[in-house]
Amino acid sequence: MGEISGAESLFPGGQLWELIKAPVIVPLLNICVYICLAMSIMVFMERLYMGVVIVLVRLFWKKPEKRYKWEPIKDDLELGTAVFPMVLVQIPMFNEREVYKISIGAACSLSWPADRLVIQVLDDSTDLLIKDMVEKECIRWAGKGVNIIYQIRESRGGYKAGALKEGMKRDYVKECDYVVIFDADFRPEPDFLRRAVPFLIHNPDMALVQARWRFVNSNECLLTRMQEMSLDYHFTVEQEVGSATHAFFGFNGTGGIWRIAAINEAGGWKDRTTVEDMDLAVRAGLKGWKFLYLGDLQVKSELPSTFKAFRFQQHRWSCGPANLFRKLMMDIAMNKKVSLYKKFYVIYSFFFVRKIIAHLFTFFFYCVVLPLTILVPEVYVPKWGAIYLPCIITTLNSVGTPRSFHLLFYWVLFENVMSFHRTKATFIGLLEAKRVNEWVVTEKLGDTLNAPKLNKTTNKSLSKFLGDRIQLHELGFAVFLFICGCYDFLYGKNCYFIYLFLQVITFTIAGFGYIGTILPGSY
Repeated sequence: MGEISGAESLFPGGQLWELIKAPVIVPLLNICVYICLAMSIMVFMERLYMGVVIVLVRLFWKKPEKRYKWEPIKDDLELGTAVFPMVLVQIPMFNEREVYKISIGAACSLSWPADRLVIQVLDDSTDLLIKDMVEKECIRWAGKGVNIIYQIRESRGGYKAGALKEGMKRDYVKECDYVVIFDADFRPEPDFLRRAVPFLIHNPDMALVQARWRFVNSNECLLTRMQEMSLDYHFTVEQEVGSATHAFFGFNGTGGIWRIAAINEAGGWKDRTTVEDMDLAVRAGLKGWKFLYLGDLQVKSELPSTFKAFRFQQHRWSCGPANLFRKLMMDIAMNKKVSLYKKFYVIYSFFFVRKIIAHLFTFFFYCVVLPLTILVPEVYVPKWGAIYLPCIITTLNSVGTPRSFHLLFYWVLFENVMSFHRTKATFIGLLEAKRVNEWVVTEKLGDTLNAPKLNKTTNKSLSKFLGDRIQLHELGFAVFLFICGCYDFLYGKNCYFIYLFLQVITFTIAGFGYIGTILPGSY
């Protein structure tokens, strides 16, 4: 009797496996490895390019106040407040019970003449009690002399884009030069407008000034620390590089101030995707408008601290860009107002590598292809592709949050788990499949966790418990990776089982819902 291979001893039907492995499995897996290595090189070159540019920007680039015209707005005794342009503040809301007072209070405290500021609270809430609370808060601030308007509409058509678009239709908006948008959990400092508006006043070709997000709850749990690491890299590197080299980047949807003329020229707000902010930014960029990212101008905000809210947010942030790329790729390629270099940057770097390839590479290589090569030792994965390039990419990603460097390894494991959701959402966006326009507002907790705890009884069924807490996909991948890890431990030579078992633990933790804040009575 011939010697039984490792695969035959581990799996039933091992002889069938050996029969199809050489002519079918090995060639297909080799092709997958080559594709993943190509994607790895693309992501590595993109990270290296941005790393080099950000170093040059920090060492040699002038500060924004030196690169662009900027002068503070000075009070004029003769002209009075007329020296200040009219600014519209829009605060879109949807059932924001925990944070509505924060954003309204921060907007009403902006250091700007009251007669040159209009604050719109665009309330799409479906909870009548919350609607009443928000309206009363607006009335309270209006009683203090603040020009604040509470606005509702009959339906939530277009979601956030629809609300912003509806707000722009008001007659008084025609008198405004600029519009600044703050989501319900954002808390601008009083000097926000005085620091940002002069850039738009003195640079007529500038459409957008984007501030950096800072997170008031980054230390709440490990989930918020992981998000802080990803978003700090986005702002510190991606937004800074785009602003410095191409005067273009994706609008973050909040914490930014727009020239209203640029919004109108670009075609206004559109609700065709779940990333109306990026859609507007790309269309305005194709019209030749410039954007400026101000890393020193920071706005406090809140990160989603429950795993459920984070998953919904990541679905929107991954599906939307892929769907927008599908819709705008030809418009970008055929555009004649911007340079070929900028078009290449937007199509290849901004969209293709960052919004699509990065998700596909992370999921397929680390969670599918690399584990499968353990079961098929005839397929060779070079060490530079499996270890060296990923280590360099990970190190480059860590520059945004030095304080969390010790969490880098766990961040990698967590990002691999989330890559499944992002990859699925990316395919949904590219194929315009079901859920392509799904919009679930990110849950904000505000001071909920600090409030006195009430005794609550919950009567949730087992099916509701499984649906909200147990993630079968994650648990399925945990089982798959565990099998691969066991096989590598018994028969492998590369010691990949160390990584695989750690990844199994992370998938299992996510699968049972023990990530992030668990609210009392939520399960």
